[in-house]
Formats: sequence, C-alpha cells, structure tokens
Amino acid sequence: MVKSLEFFAAMEKITVKVMRLRDDGCGDLPFYASEGASGMDLRAWPEGQVTLQPGDISLIPTGIAVAIPPGYEAQIRPRSGLALKHGIGMVNSPGTIDSDYRGEIGIILINWGKEPFTVNRGDRIAQMIISRVARAEILAVSSLEETARGGGGFGHSGVK
Repeated sequence: MVKSLEFFAAMEKITVKVMRLRDDGCGDLPFYASEGASGMDLRAWPEGQVTLQPGDISLIPTGIAVAIPPGYEAQIRPRSGLALKHGIGMVNSPGTIDSDYRGEIGIILINWGKEPFTVNRGDRIAQMIISRVARAEILAVSSLEETARGGGGFGHSGVK
C-alpha cells in the first residue's frame, strides 16, 4: 500500500494565484480540508447574511479571484453535506473557471430543500477542483465510425 504522503508528494503540483478583492478581511483562501481531499473548500463572503427560501437561487460572492494557469480549469462543485442535510446545490454544477477569467468567483446556490437556509460570511459553500483541459480540433465529416451502442442514449441500457 502506498503511504498517502508519498502519493501526494508524487502528484503534479501547479500554482494558483488567489487575490482577496476587498479590504474587509474577505475571502479566505481556498483550502484542502483533509489530506486526501481533491477539492478545495470555498467560503461565502456576502455583504450580510443571505437567506435562501425553498426554490430560491442566489449568486453568493466569495471575495476572491484566481489566476488558473493556461491548460487548466477550476471546476466548482457543490458540497455533499449541504446537499444531504439542507437540499442546497448549485444550479450550474459543475461551474467552470477558465484560465483567462480574473473576476470574483461567485457560487450560484439553489435551495432545493423544504426549509429556508441562511448563508453566512465564512460558510464553506462549494469546492474547487483544478483539472487539466484538452483543446479539441473540430473536423467536419460526412459519417462517423459505427459502434455497438450506436445512437442509444437516455436510459437505453435500463436501470438494472
């Protein structure tokens, strides 16, 4: 068995620059909450509390901007604990931060739950995963190679 510290020492590392956008102590830096976490937690930094009623959608600021290196993206994903315990998710999951975006990271939260949910400054509301990106070269063709699956989709293979 590979020791976890050896595993992480062998992983590719890149530098992501993070800038706090306001002078009010805003925007805790993204951080890995555990040794094996693949996503960095992002914290809310709204002007005040934001209460999401059931069905509400709101853009929650984080108070930070990032510089993702070329060839990478940041994927923003919901936190499973908020989803399970409160029905809180993200409308555009996963969200994408491109390497040339320099604006504030905002999290589009939705309350799919049955009770109001309040977001406070400093709450961990999403996670950010850094991933490699491949650029596709598009080639127009008149036919595609056949496969066993063909055009089957939308549940064609059944549930069981």
